[in-house]
Amino acid sequence: MRTVGVEEELLLVDPESGEPRALSAAVLARVSQDDAEQDVFEKELHEQMLEFATHPQADMERLHAEIVRCREEAGRHAAGTGCAVAALATSPLPVSPAVGMNHRYQWMAEQYGVVVHEQLVLGCHVHVSVESDEEGVAVIDRVRPWLSVLTALSANSPFWQGRDSAYSSYRSRVWQRWPSAGPTELFGSAETYHRRVADMVATGTILDEGMIYFDVRLSRRYPTVEFRVADVCLDASTAVLIATLARGLVETAAREWREGREPVGHSVSLLRLAAWRAARSGLTEELLHPATMRRMPAETVVRALLEHVREALAAAGDLERAEKLTEGLLRQGNGARVQRELLERTGSLRDVVTECVRRTQMP
Repeated sequence: MRTVGVEEELLLVDPESGEPRALSAAVLARVSQDDAEQDVFEKELHEQMLEFATHPQADMERLHAEIVRCREEAGRHAAGTGCAVAALATSPLPVSPAVGMNHRYQWMAEQYGVVVHEQLVLGCHVHVSVESDEEGVAVIDRVRPWLSVLTALSANSPFWQGRDSAYSSYRSRVWQRWPSAGPTELFGSAETYHRRVADMVATGTILDEGMIYFDVRLSRRYPTVEFRVADVCLDASTAVLIATLARGLVETAAREWREGREPVGHSVSLLRLAAWRAARSGLTEELLHPATMRRMPAETVVRALLEHVREALAAAGDLERAEKLTEGLLRQGNGARVQRELLERTGSLRDVVTECVRRTQMP
């Protein structure tokens, strides 16, 4: 059974005003003080962010429980510094991001300027274990057409600097400003992948291999492929669905590779259009179908993803859970829809943040 780990980036906010608070250093100091052996929380590029990473899990029930526990602990440590955590992929309220003071982040701020100073976006990254780099690259080549569907499912960033962006996942549009971000062409082999990464680092445009921001990449630290296309999800159950589908995609792709089936050869240009459409529409309108790259209702495309990975989900015992969570998401809406409905009901972005803080802590 392939193991799965999830990294979530959470927004630190004032519990009363809903405005982002640059208190990550204080929260991490609190973590060290309360539990010196705690190893799941990390700093991120901006001081208004707090990241945690789960341990690898083979069982999705355990993964769900760990995400809920990490969110609860993040909330508890944040409360000790006078703030709260919200699983929001962008801040609904206006914010001036504060860049962390370490050498890496300061280098990035100097090199990329306004891109860094406007880059307060929060994602959900999913690591799925692979047997080798060769299998990992074969997976990367074969999951490319389906990544936009994960973005649509997870979309949780409709607001930007106090205004409706007209996108469901505006985070994913902001993220594309990095020079190394986005979809990739077919690699064909691990050798080609590693040569491409080395060539990119050698240009001096990015600092190191850690700045390879492909939509899916080989992890530098773990024997995994890392999916980087999802917004941080408002509900923990949606994060589990994204992780479940990611594992299904990896297993399906690995089987296709072992059977000698070639990957779909969509161009990067088409994949970029699919990603844009997913960011714009979320689950409310149309998406580009991964097989044809033609517009179809979002529900139809989501069901096509489930069908594509059905065999792998069933083998892992994940099919019933995935179907239930997907049906719930299609019926109730993703985080972007929830946020917009909250604003329509309350008329206040502050109230949107307050309710999202509450939902972040729900099991």
